Amino acid sequence: MSQRLRDLKGFGPKSEIIFAEVGIHSVAEFMAIDPYDLYKKLKEQVKGTGLNSIYAIIGAREGVHWLEVSRNRKTEILMHLDDMGLAPK
Repeated sequence: MSQRLRDLKGFGPKSEIIFAEVGIHSVAEFMAIDPYDLYKKLKEQVKGTGLNSIYAIIGAREGVHWLEVSRNRKTEILMHLDDMGLAPK
């Protein structure tokens, strides 16, 4: 049986619906896109996309809970988002 997006750590059925809105329908497509590019697409196209989304995307890719990503890598992630013009104001 192939893995579904909802099977990745921290994701569920709602995640699949949200990713479908930006053209991501499979784990392979999710893993193939840069996490920051995916976050940018979500910010542009899905109302209510917040900072926790980037933590969840990175966490799911790496198999760790998004809170752990937030705790341990927040500064690095915020700096990258700032470089892209996507950091929260």
